[in-house]
Amino acid sequence: MKSRIEEAFKKSKKEGKKAFIPYVMAGDPSLDKTRDILLLFEVCGADIVELGVPFSDPLADGPTIQRASERSLKNGVTLKKVISFVKDIRQRIRIPIVLMTYFNPVFKYGIDDFIRDARNSGIDGVIVPDLPPDEAGDFIKHARKASLDTIFLLAPTSTEDRIKKVAKASSGFIYYVSITGITGSSLLLDGSMDLLIPKIRKYTDKPVAVGFGVSAPTEASAVAAVSDGVIVGSAIIKKLHENPDDLKNYLISLREAIK
Repeated sequence: MKSRIEEAFKKSKKEGKKAFIPYVMAGDPSLDKTRDILLLFEVCGADIVELGVPFSDPLADGPTIQRASERSLKNGVTLKKVISFVKDIRQRIRIPIVLMTYFNPVFKYGIDDFIRDARNSGIDGVIVPDLPPDEAGDFIKHARKASLDTIFLLAPTSTEDRIKKVAKASSGFIYYVSITGITGSSLLLDGSMDLLIPKIRKYTDKPVAVGFGVSAPTEASAVAAVSDGVIVGSAIIKKLHENPDDLKNYLISLREAIK
């Protein structure tokens, strides 16, 4: 049986388009506002939602997402509260939700408890960027039993051995980091994606979604041409705080560009 994430990619492909995956930090500026944003994502044609969990010591988050995390932490948002929030909104949102968190909160929560509660809340997949596939054996095993997709990252610098490991460990989709930097950095359309994504496809038929650096619809369109999905995060958070009245139009323009 295919997961809800796999079905979303399958549906996009059938409709002749690529998956649009917007990101938002849970609790920034509040959980009530996050609820409204997730519902807006779905209305604007998002196929999957990536929901961030605030953490004090992030690995690859740029200043925009770091500030969003700090605001959320000041609001008292925790991993447990985010899971509870998803359980509540699941009654109103149909598209898959992928949780983006770090291993420390998961470890403190308890791996088995986290996987059980995440799945029971309606979370479909999880990204833990500081948990490499080499060290994630138990996590993957328990997640697979619970039908929770595990999404791992590849980058332009990934070796063939790394590609094989991530291809095997990932379910739902593979997250390709478009740049060797932090979120919010400028996208480099230097041809590296055109070389590496076909290399990934040699080892798996799982969808490959690209994130980091995508902000303008023209960039989203270029990324969609070589991938199965486009992830947009920092640019959405900036729009949310700097020009919220334009957020809906911006999301629609990204959806239209991701063909």
